[in-house]
Amino acid sequence: MEYVLRLHRPAYYRVKRGQTLDTIARAFSLPSRVLAAKNRLTCEPEEGSVLFLPEGGNLYTVRGGETKALLSGSEEKFEEKNCTKRLYPTQAVLL
Repeated sequence: MEYVLRLHRPAYYRVKRGQTLDTIARAFSLPSRVLAAKNRLTCEPEEGSVLFLPEGGNLYTVRGGETKALLSGSEEKFEEKNCTKRLYPTQAVLL
C-alpha cells in the first residue's frame, strides 16, 4: 500500500500587517514574481488584501546549462507556470 502526504494550500490568502510579497511567496513556496503576476500586483499588497494563491509545484533554483524544456517539458509550459520568458542561474522557478 502506498501513502502520499498532501499538504492543503488555501486558494486565497488575506495579507496580514507587516507582510510583504516576498514573505508571503516564501511561506507558500512560490516565486514572488508568480504571486505578483497572478494577482496583477505592481506594488506591495496592503494589509487586508486577498491574494489568489496559484497551484504551486516544487520550488527549484536553476543551475547553469539548464533549459526551459529540460525543467518543464517545453518552453511554453515553463513560461506559463513561471510567468516569465527569462531563465538564468540562481533563479527560483516552479517545476
